[in-house]
Amino acid sequence: MAPRCLIALVLVLFACGCGSSGGSKPKGSGAQRAELGPSFDTIASLPGAQRSGPPWNSGAAKLQQRLKAIGLAPLPVEGNVVHIHQHLDIYVNGRHVTVPALIGIDPGHFFSPLHTHDTSGILHVESPTESAFSLGQFFAVWGVPLSARRIGTLATAGRAQLRSWVNGRPLGADPTRIVLAPHQEIVIAYGTAAQMPKKVPSSYTFPEGL
Repeated sequence: MAPRCLIALVLVLFACGCGSSGGSKPKGSGAQRAELGPSFDTIASLPGAQRSGPPWNSGAAKLQQRLKAIGLAPLPVEGNVVHIHQHLDIYVNGRHVTVPALIGIDPGHFFSPLHTHDTSGILHVESPTESAFSLGQFFAVWGVPLSARRIGTLATAGRAQLRSWVNGRPLGADPTRIVLAPHQEIVIAYGTAAQMPKKVPSSYTFPEGL
């Protein structure tokens, strides 16, 4: 591998805390990518934001207004310049929370570059332009506020904590800054230490073709 490629790889690993494989990769340095995560207050102030605890719905209410507010254009068809997938697991108080189908989609009308099709937890990043996207942008499309200390209306206090992992590795930073890369397994868990997942998923078996 050429020295320039090695340097670029180190920057990406530093920015997102993980490696990846497969799919079309967005361009840009790790430093540029690290600035992509909108804050909890920004997401909470978006039209139709879900200021509640789970279960969260798909965020269909005022989806187009949220996309406009965060600078993502609604697309008539899914993009294919960047076409990658991740898997998201969310746990709250020891229970697995369903990631809804049709996040970022208004059926028959438009797609967000960040969306889901079903309740598998698979995130679809499908953009018509070379762009890097963050988990914070996905949560902004969804309309669920997220930070290193809060998700929805759930905040760390007393024994409650919010932890996140990428590919089984603990993340010591705001999860909104996670840069979405091919075939990541992303885990977010809220609750006491005893309510954290006994075994944090480190990978996900994606269907053939994703």
